[in-house]
Amino acid sequence: MARLPDVKREDIAPDMQYAYDEIAGSRGAVRGPFAMLLHSPDVAARIAHAGAYIRFETTLEGAVRELAILTVARHWDCQYEYTAHQPIAEREGVRPETIAAVCDRTAPAGLDEHEALVFTYVNELLAKKRVPQATFDAMRAWLGDRSLIDLSATIGYYSMLACVLDACAVVPEADITPLLPHAGY
Repeated sequence: MARLPDVKREDIAPDMQYAYDEIAGSRGAVRGPFAMLLHSPDVAARIAHAGAYIRFETTLEGAVRELAILTVARHWDCQYEYTAHQPIAEREGVRPETIAAVCDRTAPAGLDEHEALVFTYVNELLAKKRVPQATFDAMRAWLGDRSLIDLSATIGYYSMLACVLDACAVVPEADITPLLPHAGY
């Protein structure tokens, strides 16, 4: 059980219920990080707006976006985020062996050139807090400037969500099998 209760629409001041409605409308429901973020409706609304672009409108191909998200979730050991996005990654065409390598922490071994570049870019940024020039240049040559920024923002956005999820001890619902091999909370 999460450390904070899920926020219901009626829990929010009437002048802020639009935030709940926008999140439910764009995502089909309010759950996971947004059930926590709505404890601060202004923050939730602003983050949801940025997230709608990152998740649904980005210039990144779906497989690139989802590989980056899985890599971020694994970096943070965020069970909820990883478990939610692995099936999406599969639907977007991320190879099963790539998903396994990220989950098992054996990547970039076994990844193709572009998968390894995404994995390396994410991990260097998160672990070293910098991206070496060679990695940056390779990513820029492959994706171009706009998609490189979209990728960087995706890493930051999903890191922020992982921090909220992990701080609040949000785990997958009881009927969903967790996909990361760690004990959780």
